[in-house]
Amino acid sequence: MFARELIAGWGDMDFNSHMRNTAFLDKSADVRMLFFADNGFPMNEFMRLRLGPVIRKDEVEYFKEIRLLEAMRVTLAIAGLSDDGSRFLLRNEFWRAGDRLAARVTSAGGWLDLAQRRLVAPPDALLAALRTLPQTDDFQPLPSSLKSGG
Repeated sequence: MFARELIAGWGDMDFNSHMRNTAFLDKSADVRMLFFADNGFPMNEFMRLRLGPVIRKDEVEYFKEIRLLEAMRVTLAIAGLSDDGSRFLLRNEFWRAGDRLAARVTSAGGWLDLAQRRLVAPPDALLAALRTLPQTDDFQPLPSSLKSGG
C-alpha cells in the first residue's frame, strides 16, 4: 500500500477548527504526485514528456474530523482503470491515529498531452506504475478516453 504520513497544518484549517474540504483535495494531489515521483515520474519527467495528470471530478466523503497539527496517514489505491490507462479512478483514504478512517477522496482523471491539449494514453512505464497500486474492493474497468482512430 502506498502511503504517506502528513499533518494538518495551519493553512488546512477552516472556521470550524477542522481540516477544510479543499485541504483534503490538496493532500490527495500531493500523495498522487509523490507516488508518481517514487515510480520514475517526478515533475521534471512529466515536463520532459509534456504530459500531466488531469482530474475531471473529485468525490469527498467525511467520517471523522482532523484538527490542527493532527497526524494522518494518507493512502493511495486504484478504484478504476481503462485497459490503455487513458482513464483512471484514484482513491485516497485519510486515517487518523488508531486506524480511524477520517475521509475518502476518489478522483476521476486522465492524461493530458500538454502540447496538443487533448487526452492521451500514458507511456507504458507510467501505466505499469498505476497497475502496481492495490485495487479497491469496488474497482471497476473503465472505457478508454481516446476517440476511435487515435
